[in-house]
Amino acid sequence: MESTTKLTCFLHLLIFSFLCQSLASSPFPIVDSNSTFPSEALPTKSGYLPINPNTNSAIFYTFYEAQNPGLPLSQTPLLIWLQGGPGCSSMMGNFFELGPYRVVDIQSENIQPLSLERNLGSWNRIFGLIFLDNPIGVGFSIAATPEEIPRNQRSVAKHLVAAFTGFIGLDPDFKNRPLYFTGESYAGKYVPAIGYYILKQNMRLPEAQRVNLKGVAIGNGLTDPITQAKGRIGEAQWKAVEFVKMGNWSEATNASSKALGLLQNMTGLATLYDFTKKAPYRTGLVTKFLQSAEVKRKLGANESIVYEDCSDAVGEALSEDVMKSVKYMVELLVKKSKVLLYQGHFDLRDGVVSTEAWVKTMKWEGIKRFLIAERKVWKVNGEHAGYVQKWGSLSHVVVLGAGHLVPTDQALNSQAMIEDWVLDKGVVILKVVALAVGRQI
Repeated sequence: MESTTKLTCFLHLLIFSFLCQSLASSPFPIVDSNSTFPSEALPTKSGYLPINPNTNSAIFYTFYEAQNPGLPLSQTPLLIWLQGGPGCSSMMGNFFELGPYRVVDIQSENIQPLSLERNLGSWNRIFGLIFLDNPIGVGFSIAATPEEIPRNQRSVAKHLVAAFTGFIGLDPDFKNRPLYFTGESYAGKYVPAIGYYILKQNMRLPEAQRVNLKGVAIGNGLTDPITQAKGRIGEAQWKAVEFVKMGNWSEATNASSKALGLLQNMTGLATLYDFTKKAPYRTGLVTKFLQSAEVKRKLGANESIVYEDCSDAVGEALSEDVMKSVKYMVELLVKKSKVLLYQGHFDLRDGVVSTEAWVKTMKWEGIKRFLIAERKVWKVNGEHAGYVQKWGSLSHVVVLGAGHLVPTDQALNSQAMIEDWVLDKGVVILKVVALAVGRQI
């Protein structure tokens, strides 16, 4: 009898423990009219940052303070994430890639189809994390007139500086926190542009007024389009090169797009962003989620805006910018700060080969040493996560098991990568062992 009672108690405890674990990891329903956006998932701050005092144009942002900062908040690094496109919303990065909660599609009778679940690989585990809908006209950001939408990277950078200055004004403790600009794909141009602009500004300012920029990180970036394009096949791609030589930027963009279409048709792949996938990334979940009036209200977004993941108007405005290189900006950044380039090794659009091609042409005193530096195995929690090559202020990481959206495909490994790089842990960034052999989202 006593043993039966003990067994019953044990089973009750086991069931209770299982239920607790299930509840702790269960997603939150949010799109039903009777539901609420859970308070745990709300940003620390969100809303609009004006970029022009004479108009209503503004950049929408969401900010998530560090969950477990290891330093006083006044010293805790801030990461700013920029999405690509050109013309895609950083809310995709927020709710599909590296934010603290992700939108998921739950097929259950008891749970609404779209829900939020915790992202254990969020980049705000120990850092502050800011998502900016950039340029204006993207996502929830507001372009008062079509003419205000940037046509080049200098205009993009000016708007970003205005937005970031507004953000700093929200809390005096933000002013001196170490700052890192990060992003992927077409942000391979945005990130260098804002970093370059800040460095140039800092050179003209007294030390007390300078922005505390420490580095930039670019994932699967389009940075030096012509050099990267030469690695792709097809006559259309060579036409793109010829159009660039003639300064016909719009036709160069069109030719490059045709070449990518040709490559996709020839391969029969579901997506060039990850050659292993049987279907494209499900970014449409975020679009549906953010079209909810309740979600807009909770985020402080303009409820009259019909959210779209990518803006055709912004893409068109930047069409002549697409094939222009910003490599010279990276060359200054690697001299004055630190630079991380990372790619998922399944990406056929802006992957490893594409990046290595333009890096080899960099004008930087450390490039020869970087190119002969040993490539090393990178492990996370004892598991093979990728490869690292580093010299001086330049780090290059190849992430195994990932496509174009590295934080989506390898959440915990991408978290380990960004944390160790920012904190200068290990030989890059990372704990390594020797290797035996030496429309954009």
